[in-house]
Amino acid sequence: MVRLTADLIWKSPHFFNTIKERELDLRGNKISVIENLGATEDQFDTVDLSDNEIVKLENLPNLNRLGTLLINNNRITRINPNIGEFLPNLHTLVLTNNRIVNLVEIDPLTSLPKLQFLSLLDNNITKKVNYRLYVIHKLKSLRVLDFKKVKDKERLEAKNLFESKEAIEEAQNTPAPVETPDVSEATEEQQTPKVTAPTPEQIIAIKAAIVSSQTLEEVARLEKALKSGQLPADLKSLTDNIMIDNVNEKQDVVPDESKDTQEQSNTDSTAMEQD
Repeated sequence: MVRLTADLIWKSPHFFNTIKERELDLRGNKISVIENLGATEDQFDTVDLSDNEIVKLENLPNLNRLGTLLINNNRITRINPNIGEFLPNLHTLVLTNNRIVNLVEIDPLTSLPKLQFLSLLDNNITKKVNYRLYVIHKLKSLRVLDFKKVKDKERLEAKNLFESKEAIEEAQNTPAPVETPDVSEATEEQQTPKVTAPTPEQIIAIKAAIVSSQTLEEVARLEKALKSGQLPADLKSLTDNIMIDNVNEKQDVVPDESKDTQEQSNTDSTAMEQD
């Protein structure tokens, strides 16, 4: 872990970004805790704390100039309830890919009076039922959520859905839907037989059947069997016969060792008598 010290802040890159705002680049430093940002002396419009290991969005000094805070790809689970007191002019907050889970955890953002652009993509909170409408209801000044413009229709729907305190509490306590695998697909995969290469005997049997086929449909069926290696039932007996014939042929080729031994013995006896 790396501490966010005043020395690190002073040595980090700072520049005018593409929209002509003064930006401080603190990304990718393995910072775990926000601290010492007072060393910036409130001289930046944008602070980039992306790609660190920050767990809590807190411990911020008064930064009246700060308008954009980039803090994606961290581990944030908690936001300071009074964050708006320290960042009164913050209009853009990017919290993509953090660990915000429950709807109630974004309630502290209601203290940011000028927040217009917010991203919570790749947080588990986005899986909550009515997540988008809840955020729109809570953050009245929001114009863009998760890089999608907030529409008047959504504002009205959010207002009607959460007009009562009970509806808000119910949304906060409703767990995210559990994602389950498609059982039908899994069953289909299990039932699908594995395709194996046909044996030499099967190939011979199928080819022989193709030659003697009388119709195109029969030829197509046998060619399919040849490719899949799954022998049709009516050809299994033919395959068995071929295997038996091969065994018989091999037996016929094997020399009769007993006969050769007898002939050799007779030859030896004749030679001895002549001597």
